[in-house]
Amino acid sequence: MNYLEHIGKYFIMLKQVFKKPQKWSVFKETLFREIEDLGLKSLGIIMFISFFVGGVVAIQTALNVDSPFIPKYLIGFATKRSMILEFAPTFMSVILAGKVGSYISSSIGTMRVTEQIDALEVMGINSLNYLVLPKIIATLFFYPILIVLAMFLGIYGGYIAGLLTGRFFSEDYIYGIQLDFDPYFIKYALIKTLVFAFVIATIPAYHGYYVKGGSLEVGRASTQAVVWTSVVIILLNYFLTQMLLG
Repeated sequence: MNYLEHIGKYFIMLKQVFKKPQKWSVFKETLFREIEDLGLKSLGIIMFISFFVGGVVAIQTALNVDSPFIPKYLIGFATKRSMILEFAPTFMSVILAGKVGSYISSSIGTMRVTEQIDALEVMGINSLNYLVLPKIIATLFFYPILIVLAMFLGIYGGYIAGLLTGRFFSEDYIYGIQLDFDPYFIKYALIKTLVFAFVIATIPAYHGYYVKGGSLEVGRASTQAVVWTSVVIILLNYFLTQMLLG
């Protein structure tokens, strides 16, 4: 029953979030700040991880297809499919859930325990709309860009891994990348990314907004936010894959 209560409060929160902002000038300023905090500051870690994940996928594929009867271009083909379909949209979203989710939950939770949210309510400001809606729009706008970049860097990381290790030829790898390319897979990955971005912005915001207590409870709420955001992403990934590719 406790889970049902939280789900109900979550959707009630969303109803308050999606209301017309009271001052567009303030909202626009907040939105650009959130794009920087939630998007631009995540650029480095996404670039670093996706590049080396692509390299690891390519090397492991090369080690597992080390047979004269298996064409080497399958290494590039498998790396491309793995990065586009799963590693870039899902794995990177879980990374963002940890980095961004803890930040959102802790920042809103700190405002709650220091009574800054109560002050906004006293001034007649819809605090949920003011605090959460810019975060949702910022993640929905910027995270598809991050994921497309992660796809490219992951595939490029596999190419560099081949050059450095000598496990496969670059010509075979490039041919595997070009083989049987389906643009729908990019669309599928971006649809998943938009859903995951919404989850990353809203579930941590829920945990931070309704936290009770002091700094210790804010820390616990941040941990819960990261855990539940990751769980929901994995569950949604299963259902979205079945619906969009099944």
